[in-house]
Amino acid sequence: MKDYDLILYDLDGTVWDSIPVIMDSFRHAYIEVFGECTRSDADLMSYIGRPLPETFSMHDEVTAGKLLDAYIIHNHALLEHDCIPMFPGVMEDLHRIKDMGYRQGVVTSKRHESADVTLKFKGLFDFFDVCLCKEDTVKHKPDGEPLIIAAHKLGIEDMSRVIYVGDALPDALCARNAGANFALVSWSQMDKDDIMSHAPAGSRVISSLVEIVSK
Repeated sequence: MKDYDLILYDLDGTVWDSIPVIMDSFRHAYIEVFGECTRSDADLMSYIGRPLPETFSMHDEVTAGKLLDAYIIHNHALLEHDCIPMFPGVMEDLHRIKDMGYRQGVVTSKRHESADVTLKFKGLFDFFDVCLCKEDTVKHKPDGEPLIIAAHKLGIEDMSRVIYVGDALPDALCARNAGANFALVSWSQMDKDDIMSHAPAGSRVISSLVEIVSK
């Protein structure tokens, strides 16, 4: 019997190394709207993994809208040049896990418009049985709803048979709130101790994706 019926992955900072592009887009948006970016890298990093509008939610609605538009325009220009690399070994591990008969999927706070560009460039749709983005759920990480809906789309009701792989605190909280398992990638740029202190019982840090299904 397989350990899991479904393996779900976050994208940014987990499957591909998009953190530099995200941070560049955050800074660009503030410079575009305010002429400077006064928010610290640590502050901006803490919003990675959440829906993009939350990053600008401390501003009034008009300003937040301007920041969001500036971010999206800049970010999409970068994405269209296929500038985001996969983390080493991830593509090979996705192949191996698929060949072992496991179902895999994506749960991300990114919008389809952003996620699909890189998914297509990298040929990743071939590996995934389900792909949930921001538009596909009412609630978002850290709520557990995205994982639950992704599992239900494949007829899976028992969330203890699902594992979510991520790199950030919202990922760990999402797994915990959904009643799913969690694995933190060792290449996360976030505070690993803090993430694991909020993760579901039995969570682990992995140095490769294939470790999820290795005995």
